[in-house]
Amino acid sequence: MRILLFTGKGGVGKSTTASATAVASAASGRRTLILSTDAAHSLADAFATEIGTTPTLVADNLYVEQVDAQRLFEESWADIQRYLLSVLDAAGVDPVAAEELTVIPGAEEVLALLQLRRHVLSGDWETVIVDCAPTAETLRLLALPEALAWYMERVFPVGRKAIKAFRPLITKAVGVPMPEDNTFDAMERLHAELDEVRQLLSGPEASVRIVMTPETVVLAEARRSFTTLSLFGYRVDGVVANRIFPAIGPDEAPDSWRAGWVEAQTKVLADTEQSFAGLQLWRSDYHSGEPVGVAALADFARRLYADSDPLAVPSGPGPLQVARTETGAVLRLALPFVGRGDVDLVRHGDELVLTVGSYRRLLTLPAGLARLDVRGARVDHGALQVRFEERQS
Repeated sequence: MRILLFTGKGGVGKSTTASATAVASAASGRRTLILSTDAAHSLADAFATEIGTTPTLVADNLYVEQVDAQRLFEESWADIQRYLLSVLDAAGVDPVAAEELTVIPGAEEVLALLQLRRHVLSGDWETVIVDCAPTAETLRLLALPEALAWYMERVFPVGRKAIKAFRPLITKAVGVPMPEDNTFDAMERLHAELDEVRQLLSGPEASVRIVMTPETVVLAEARRSFTTLSLFGYRVDGVVANRIFPAIGPDEAPDSWRAGWVEAQTKVLADTEQSFAGLQLWRSDYHSGEPVGVAALADFARRLYADSDPLAVPSGPGPLQVARTETGAVLRLALPFVGRGDVDLVRHGDELVLTVGSYRRLLTLPAGLARLDVRGARVDHGALQVRFEERQS
């Protein structure tokens, strides 16, 4: 199964590109589903039709779904929310305000990924395409499962046992109710499902495609997205440069405004080619009208992808690799656009704590590396390399 996520800064044509790719997939005979984790839900606009909260057939082999975040919230978060409401009630918080406080930011996007998991595991689809939320939100929700892993594996079981054994005493001491077993069960289930999503999206048949417009600020964000996605182990298979002004033809009247845009975009496109060297770069010209509806989206896809395969599975190694050496091993993590001074690395037990900018990853070492000592680390040619060697007796 091919899983393809589209992300990018808001307003760059991400939803249009995702929809056009889904149309191309369905036209090739693949049973295709496209869904959105973006709260804006632009897919109905792109296809110019009403979209339901279950897969809606819009063309041969093509289904579109607008995720029902409220239903998913009730299914996955209800037990946890009830406990949080009881705590806030004991603290004297107004019930209306309490209900607002128990809805975590980004919950809709995260729960939409759980819907993705259900569809992938169903086996009903050959291609699943996800129109993600704008870049920052996407990066946060993709990092969530691993960010929770340390707490869920180390602290959560101990806390659960302690609360179960001393619930009356703790409740009396702190003045608020302690969680019951059903709350703990819901938290464990939610974490397990999110971790499964992470494994699916970092698998060999899944990749992320970055959509951008040829503007300096947008390129800078696309570069940061590439770095952060690689940091968390997600493979980027290419970049779509959208809304490119075509050069003025010899038979066209001079246009200084358009010529200025062409000149500026040409420079940014050259920087884009250098920034994403080794990745596929697709280009789409600026058109006079929006591609709305299946036919227009199909034409957009034909122009964009030309003779290339929009669903080609990425080749080569992923962002994270481990190579054995005579004395131990070397862990290599792709970190494009990152210099030595941008990385902070600390080892705690069998984990590496890796910080790049405002993002931190706790990388749990496999048993084969956990028993080795870290003997050195360096950033070289866009990758962090950590050298492990046998412990000295």
